[in-house]
Amino acid sequence: MSELRNDETLAVTEIDMRAADWLQRRQFWNWNEGDQAALDAWLAQSPAHEVAYWRLEAAWNETHRLAALHRPAREEAPRVGRWRRFSSFGAGMLIAIIVGIGAWSYLTRPQIQNYATALGERRTVALNDGSRIELNTNSALRVLADADGRKVWLDRGEAYFEITHDARRSFVVIAGDKRITDLGTKFLVRRDADHLSVALMEGRAKLDALDDTAKALILKPGDVIDAKPHNVALVRKSEGELKDALGWRHGVLIFKGTTLGEAVDQFNRYNSSKILVADAATARISIGGTFQSNNVTIFADAVHDLLGLHVENRGGVIVISR
Repeated sequence: MSELRNDETLAVTEIDMRAADWLQRRQFWNWNEGDQAALDAWLAQSPAHEVAYWRLEAAWNETHRLAALHRPAREEAPRVGRWRRFSSFGAGMLIAIIVGIGAWSYLTRPQIQNYATALGERRTVALNDGSRIELNTNSALRVLADADGRKVWLDRGEAYFEITHDARRSFVVIAGDKRITDLGTKFLVRRDADHLSVALMEGRAKLDALDDTAKALILKPGDVIDAKPHNVALVRKSEGELKDALGWRHGVLIFKGTTLGEAVDQFNRYNSSKILVADAATARISIGGTFQSNNVTIFADAVHDLLGLHVENRGGVIVISR
């Protein structure tokens, strides 16, 4: 999106420069009917041409009027010398006006806002339209909201979206090479190094590829997408399962028949103190319960007490074994 906005800015600059060229020719050249016809044709090509030209002409007229009010009376210079000085002054003034317009456009255009969370941190971002984004641990996203729409780039991690739907202003989330478009929705997006997960809690959403190479999917409540580089899988989950997946919003991790290996991976997302399962057989043991996401010690104690496994702290790493 930032590249798109740079292109838009360049296009506006080129239009302004062309408008300035027309205005300078009209002010200082021997303007004729052919020139006027060419200008009219250029203005008719696009409303942006008209806006740029009339805005520049209004600024020129105001600047020229003020300059005339403050200009001291002096003996009239020879016509050729006066023409050259006035033409140079006019060209310089047009350049100054263009620069001023460009600076104003840059300062007033919507800016991309960056948000991030540290390990174990959560953060809520409230947008002006009433939409809310909740960032999970170690996550980062960028937000751009303007009159045309709202766009979010999820650069890493996980975020829960509660979107105030506006048919006139789309809400789009970009995560890697995938795009999620809100259709009146509450949804969860998690982006890891090798896959993307999208879970729809409420409403509808559209998932497609940025390059439009794959058919768009319309998600309904309970749909969960797991997208990998060469595979996209859709599964259905119950309302209870979806709520469990959002336990992190309340600072807890909820496990129901979860393998120990998966539970440990979850804890390691939230904590600098890491847990290691010693072998694959131990990692396949199931565990259930609700645990504070930032309390590794309580989880380790539960593993020892409930599952009868050996728990040992080795140099700051908690190792679980039989």
